[in-house]
Amino acid sequence: MSERDATAEQLIARMARGEERALAEFYDAYHARVYAFALKLVRDRADAAEVLNEVMLEVWRGAPQFAGRSRALTWVLGIAHHKAIDRVRRRSERFEDDAALAAVADEAPAAVDVIAVAEDRDRLRDCLERLSEAHRVVLHLAFFDDLPYPEIAEIIGCPVGTVKTRVFHAKQLLKQCLAGLTARAPSLPTVS
Repeated sequence: MSERDATAEQLIARMARGEERALAEFYDAYHARVYAFALKLVRDRADAAEVLNEVMLEVWRGAPQFAGRSRALTWVLGIAHHKAIDRVRRRSERFEDDAALAAVADEAPAAVDVIAVAEDRDRLRDCLERLSEAHRVVLHLAFFDDLPYPEIAEIIGCPVGTVKTRVFHAKQLLKQCLAGLTARAPSLPTVS
């Protein structure tokens, strides 16, 4: 167990005893990762902030039940995954009753998106956004949070083989997307 994991488990144990300071320390240590993960799922800063708040409240309430069967980060991101999915579902239900859903589906790419193709970071971000939610989630957990496949499987509630398959297909789709954007990008003049 890493020092960070041990510290997180100590903080959870302190929260289980009702120590509010432990929650503040836990928040300081994990809020950025939870927010970034939630943002990948909900794609809205306000919703991601709400998910973060819901997760930290759930951590506080659930601390007495944390048994340490998984790493603290795995437990927290599992909570975040469920809260984010719930928020996306609620948001989808709101859109189904609106004509806004049709407008969102028919949006053409903005000129800003076309210009952004010139930079590698923006190309990657654009391609990541084109992936399905399932593919984005596994890539985020595997490459940004550096989690092993068994922990990712636990977080999202599917078999390890499914995680491996999703990562493989997501990488293939990213490669295709990046190749397509590079082919469409205007070539820059060379300076002699």
